Amino acid sequence: MSEINRREFIKLLGAGAALGSGLFGSRAFGAAAPHVVVIGGGTGGATAAKYLKLADQNIRVTIVERNKEYVRCYGSNEVLTDHCTMDDLVIGYDALKDKYGIEFVFDEVVGVDPEKRRVDTAGGTRLDYDRLIVSPGIDYRWEAIDGFTPEVAETTIPHAWKAGPQTELLRRQIHAMPEDGTVVIAAPPNPYRCPPAPYERASLLAEWFKAHKPRAKILILDPKEGFTKDQPFMLAWNRLYGFNIPASHMEGMPDDVRQHDSGFIEWVPGTEGGKVTGVDPKTNTVHTANLDSIQGDVVNVIPPQKAGKLAFKMGLTNAQGWCDVDRNTFESRVHKRIHVIGDSCIADAMPKSGYAANSQAKVAAAQIVHMLRDEPLEEPLFANTCFSRANTEYGVSIAAVYRVRDGRIVSTPGSGGVSPLDAPPMANRLEALYQESWMRAFVEDTFA
Repeated sequence: MSEINRREFIKLLGAGAALGSGLFGSRAFGAAAPHVVVIGGGTGGATAAKYLKLADQNIRVTIVERNKEYVRCYGSNEVLTDHCTMDDLVIGYDALKDKYGIEFVFDEVVGVDPEKRRVDTAGGTRLDYDRLIVSPGIDYRWEAIDGFTPEVAETTIPHAWKAGPQTELLRRQIHAMPEDGTVVIAAPPNPYRCPPAPYERASLLAEWFKAHKPRAKILILDPKEGFTKDQPFMLAWNRLYGFNIPASHMEGMPDDVRQHDSGFIEWVPGTEGGKVTGVDPKTNTVHTANLDSIQGDVVNVIPPQKAGKLAFKMGLTNAQGWCDVDRNTFESRVHKRIHVIGDSCIADAMPKSGYAANSQAKVAAAQIVHMLRDEPLEEPLFANTCFSRANTEYGVSIAAVYRVRDGRIVSTPGSGGVSPLDAPPMANRLEALYQESWMRAFVEDTFA
């Protein structure tokens, strides 16, 4: 860590860098307490609501959320191989209501008036706000892949990129496929939610196939020429699953890399035909940009992505389909007093991940409290950490700290990195263990 000192790092690991000690404690606001409405009770919205109340109990905070329970996407790959069940992913909102006094309206938003600062729901609830936080998640660019529709994803070729029925469908397909079957995973182009997840999915499937279907294969079709944590993943695949690392990714690899006759995983980058342009659900076939047609026993297509539907409905998106925000406060560039956090917003160097949404939420909450108090804003500091498993006992990770420079969020040099390629086996084992504790601590920080 060359540009972030120990004090700053400890501060970051706590309540978030923008939540300085002077922020905490209730404070009188005059005739009426300010009201902050949060649309979306996922990781970003729940974190923002919790940290607003931690900063000042006098602030009234209301979350508007369609579902009475949250089903987390992070960790859902483990459902496919029976490491956990769907029930393990379900999180309730009782702690946010009972411990912090956050109000909930379980309903769908049907209208937002930025001028009157008002939110309307399908059930007839009307909420006036002083500040509005929107955490709308993602939606899919169905038109980018010929023949791929929501109906196809729900019945035949699941993307399983939101934990739920499609996760269970994909699991059933994997368990039912032939002993020598092939799973085709079509990864999406950048940017998309949870960049390492397609490759962790392939890893966990390879581990399960090794034990249950040792003649099975996994073909990853990728429009990109590389991916997050690609070298640590590829090194793990080489050691665990007979993967041959391409020459383009060999630099810095340790001496124990071997060439294999065959393996469980094959990765095809965009320049070699990895971009999927169409699907045929009747034959379980994908079509690629170089006119290849590839059939799989199980086909998992993860489509290109864009901001969630509500962001479009509210007019918060730009021509690229994402929400432009002030990087210091996450206030929309389109509508004042509306802050957009999480996967839908443009956060430059930060990935679209649950941890990033959590970090952005803390900063947004802190800055909103300062705005409500007419206080100066603080310099924001963000973090992202992600642990993935190449198998049950082999983990890989990435971490970074971010600052705002010239209006953009940039990575702080020397503040993080990926799992070192020369790490001893015990380090990879520890990272697999860290993944478990990291997941528990992260969920607790957001929802407990």
